[in-house]
Amino acid sequence: MKKVSFTEFGGPDVLHLIDAEEPHAGPGQVRIAVRAAGVNPVDWRIREGQFQKANPIELPAGVGLDASGVVDEVGEGVEGVQAGDHVFGEGTSTYAEFAVLSAWARMPEHLTFEEAAGYPSVMETALRIIRQVGVRPGQTLLVSGASGGVGSAVLQIARDRGITVIGTAGAANQDYLRSLGATATTYGEGWTERVRQLGRVDAALDLAGSGVIRELVELTGDPQKVISIADLGAPEFGVRFSGVAGSVPDALAEAAALIARGKLHIPVEKTYTLAEAAAAHSDSQAGHTRGRRVIVV
Repeated sequence: MKKVSFTEFGGPDVLHLIDAEEPHAGPGQVRIAVRAAGVNPVDWRIREGQFQKANPIELPAGVGLDASGVVDEVGEGVEGVQAGDHVFGEGTSTYAEFAVLSAWARMPEHLTFEEAAGYPSVMETALRIIRQVGVRPGQTLLVSGASGGVGSAVLQIARDRGITVIGTAGAANQDYLRSLGATATTYGEGWTERVRQLGRVDAALDLAGSGVIRELVELTGDPQKVISIADLGAPEFGVRFSGVAGSVPDALAEAAALIARGKLHIPVEKTYTLAEAAAAHSDSQAGHTRGRRVIVV
């Protein structure tokens, strides 16, 4: 089978499409014929070796956590799913023709494989950080870097829970944020004053890692009311860096429920082939994403 792999840490150019042995489903797992794989910032952070101290991996290594596809192997002890089912979920080395998933759910009706591949890690992350930051209905949440996949999920989950959201993004994504129910403003010079003019901020999330932790603490008045998923230097300001995943099955179930109710939709901004994985990572690292980027197999 074809698979994206890397033998050394570095930039997007270390990614190569290779011939590899097919993986097989172990106990508690399913294997899918991959139709699409989600492109997440964690993918290129792993490729760069950013997490080697906390969670080392051995090289050579595959790439990707999220995928959607058709079940073709069911591991020992797995019930409620069979070959031919369309599922989306999280596993390992998902930039490939076949991948093993350790968490999955049936794809919601009317969702394409490309759309479904963009939800698993995004939803888990969004639900986790909303919970960790402690924001409640009736309060206001500031989301820095709100137009990407996690931001898109956070805005819609928060709106459904009765939380007011202020989102920052580039000028081109202001209407997009408003379409998701947020009060939008641009980042750049004077952004903190623009936020203050919009009202009190009870909690804040840093999704872009753009060096704004100090300002987020000032706006909330409490480092415990700020969570970052993108700035490894956040703890220097007393801010929690959230990088340990919670329950992916629970996140998939909530995603399916919100989608079914018409309360959640994350658009696919651009698709790539397996051979274009390096370009997908380059684009993801450049930021300014609106929704998701997905590799189509």
